[in-house]
Amino acid sequence: MEKIEKTIEWVKDTSGYGFSRMIDQTKIPYEFKKIDIKSSKNMYDAIKTMIVRGAPAIGIAGAHGVVLGAIESKDKNNFFEEVENISKFINSSRPTAVNLHWAIEEQLKVLRQNKNQDPKKIIELLIKNAIRLEDEDIETNLKIGEYGAEIIPKGATILTHCNAGALATVGYGTALGVIRSAFKKDKTIKVFADETRPRQQGARLTTYELIRDGIDTTLITDGMSAYFMKKGMIDVVVVGADRIALNGDSANKIGTYMVALAAKYHNIPFYIAAPKSTIDSKIKTGDEIKIELRSEEEVKIINDKLVCDNKVKTINPSFDVTPNELITGIITQFGIFKPNEIYKLFE
Repeated sequence: MEKIEKTIEWVKDTSGYGFSRMIDQTKIPYEFKKIDIKSSKNMYDAIKTMIVRGAPAIGIAGAHGVVLGAIESKDKNNFFEEVENISKFINSSRPTAVNLHWAIEEQLKVLRQNKNQDPKKIIELLIKNAIRLEDEDIETNLKIGEYGAEIIPKGATILTHCNAGALATVGYGTALGVIRSAFKKDKTIKVFADETRPRQQGARLTTYELIRDGIDTTLITDGMSAYFMKKGMIDVVVVGADRIALNGDSANKIGTYMVALAAKYHNIPFYIAAPKSTIDSKIKTGDEIKIELRSEEEVKIINDKLVCDNKVKTINPSFDVTPNELITGIITQFGIFKPNEIYKLFE
């Protein structure tokens, strides 16, 4: 496997257990800083405040949070109940990204299958499983990139929205993984990156990653994509996802639906790049996806300054759902599927 630096990883220490180390994404591009998370409460806060963000990365953070909860509960008589309660607490930090729930469940399987073991032994197994999930995430992204590169025309200009890169995963990325793999084969590809209001993940994070990869990147505001599509300057759209229903309806960062509508009107292919773990096999359509509402301050305040009348009302949904009929294909580690055929991954 290609050697890739992890954006989030479990680090062993002299205690014999260790802690979670991650890039603080709220500091980029002003500062590249890694922080250590050593308690389940701090992990909840890191996910909630978007120190760690991106569905796959949030999933790994959740897996680490279960380990931290187990370490905190190791000497208690109700160890198993404590860990399950802490897992529920961490799972409540962000409701839309299904990877968080998926990764926590992967850890709880280990817990439940080893109830006859000593808590310290269970912690070792949870750490081992968390590291496995980290490594598998990178392998998955590389496969997504490999399949996705096949649909990128030579010399194409790719539009992406939000950040679905290495920072949103353990490494390499989903949508940006597709771009990276395409760039390996064709150095002439270009990228247009939406800024992605209100937290500017496209401006702060996507451009940060792509510029360092040497990929020709242009930053545009969220309202500009249709203009450039009409001018024939966009060839394909590739974005990530936070939860995908069995019919292919896909939740992604707010503004994705608008991009998909514009792409459909201009006959531009629109692809989702996401691992199988982002598909929620328990829901049939996107109508069942719970959309996270975040604080008014994210919209009203930019760079610590109020940009509007403080009395104005604000609604701040973090995601929207793109209907399957607007999606050309969903790129997974198992290949590219038509949206209405994604259910086949669970047969």
